[in-house]
Amino acid sequence: MTPERIETVRKATAVVEELLKDTSAFQYMAILHEDRVTGIRDGKRDFGQQIEVRCWESIDARTATPTRLSFELLEKVAEEIIRKVPGIVSVTYNITPKPPSTIEVV
Repeated sequence: MTPERIETVRKATAVVEELLKDTSAFQYMAILHEDRVTGIRDGKRDFGQQIEVRCWESIDARTATPTRLSFELLEKVAEEIIRKVPGIVSVTYNITPKPPSTIEVV
């Protein structure tokens, strides 16, 4: 972890919290992955970072299902993260239920 990575995930989290606060979700978060991903900026290849968004429906956190967000909302989340968070070139939405996935990220 570096101060730069912490700042990146904080900025992405702020976008996710603002745009998903009106959902009925149990929990939502932004995750900054370690891998670099290929993107295009200003017509040139850019090796940037990826944010994964998770948004869950659950009662007790033992089991959870991804919140069924509209594609329009997912597009808005991705656009805002890419616009507001330097270095991000990819935003994904995790649709894997718990189990086998987990809500936490290590």
